[in-house]
Amino acid sequence: MTEIDANTMTELEAAAFRRLVAHLRERPEVQNIDMMNLAGFCRNCLSNWIKDAAEERGLAMSKDDSREIVYGMSYEEWKSRHQPEATLEQQKAFDLRGSH
Repeated sequence: MTEIDANTMTELEAAAFRRLVAHLRERPEVQNIDMMNLAGFCRNCLSNWIKDAAEERGLAMSKDDSREIVYGMSYEEWKSRHQPEATLEQQKAFDLRGSH
């Protein structure tokens, strides 16, 4: 592999992240609880990681602001449009995982 400088690597990582977020916005039928059960992270985790990164750099960011970055709208709006109540099976699987 060609050696990649730190700035270029950051640009590549940012591009991959933007593509992941776009993909998740295009797939609202993929529920957060299913993502958590299968992969151990969800859209909310991504938004929390953004908030954490901002705070590590001394930038104030609210949970609502970081979620809007990931969801492309307010979390409440996204939930009302796309998030049905979790099924009993989804909730059981989530409970077996424990906290994330």
